[in-house]
Amino acid sequence: MPTGTQDWIDRYLHHLQTERRLSTNTRRHYQRDLMELLAFCEKYGIPDWRDLDSHHVRQFAAQAHRRGLSGRSIQRRLSAIRGFYNYLLREQEVSGNPGHDVSAPKSAQRLPDTLSVDDISRLLAVETGDLLEVRDLAMLELMYSSGLRLSELVSLDTKDMDLEERMLRVTGKGSKTRLVPIGRKAIQALQAWLRLRTAQLAEGETAVFTGRSGQRLGVRAVQQRVHRWAQRRGLPGNVHPHTLRHSFASHLLESSGDLRAVQELLGHADISTTQIYTHLDFQHLARVYDKAHPRARKSSKPQSD
Repeated sequence: MPTGTQDWIDRYLHHLQTERRLSTNTRRHYQRDLMELLAFCEKYGIPDWRDLDSHHVRQFAAQAHRRGLSGRSIQRRLSAIRGFYNYLLREQEVSGNPGHDVSAPKSAQRLPDTLSVDDISRLLAVETGDLLEVRDLAMLELMYSSGLRLSELVSLDTKDMDLEERMLRVTGKGSKTRLVPIGRKAIQALQAWLRLRTAQLAEGETAVFTGRSGQRLGVRAVQQRVHRWAQRRGLPGNVHPHTLRHSFASHLLESSGDLRAVQELLGHADISTTQIYTHLDFQHLARVYDKAHPRARKSSKPQSD
């Protein structure tokens, strides 16, 4: 076992909590990853943290890959190792970071689920005067109109909206704010909901979307309502709030071809995150090509010898 193993891991986890202020869940993942590294060191007789080198780290990553771990999970393990060794460097316990130049194997990119324009139209074809259903329509329209994340939707306050200017101020990942437009249909749905919202609003509540208690609606409640509406409309697959965001991005890119604009609207820090929608766009074009191009269509007539 490396000298001072548990002591240094404990110190590092305390550092993540007090100085880096990482979430409990993230710290738990890092702790588990470092314990896996510890087990690796014990198995291969590595007696001290200073003796771990880049070859060992590559071997550690390769073993995880052979066990079926995804590239993303292995990358998180490598991130935990690099972070731990940066901390040991700061404390002058080691002279280098063995994980610095080691990268995880790439995983196959999973394309996001999207709905067709027709399916979106079916989902949003809600005509009702019921309080909660009026609210649900406003949520659905806004998620599809503006490409909001679920966390962004539930955190919205009335001060974040300017319906006259058709603009919305959104607080996204990393507490970054961005302005996004609101579509005409979403404006109408929001106006209908805001007229009813005050009927059961808790004192001092500023949330745009509230539940029966008059308090801010939670993430789980929105997920359940979206799923319920999708089932009622007979839509395929497991429709969730992020499906509407993916559909927004895919349909907008398909119509405009402007990747940078879609990146800004989604609030992606890196355009490579947005580029996944170009794969969806290509799939759509490929289907159109296969269906329409004379040299792509399968002939229904048998070929003569």
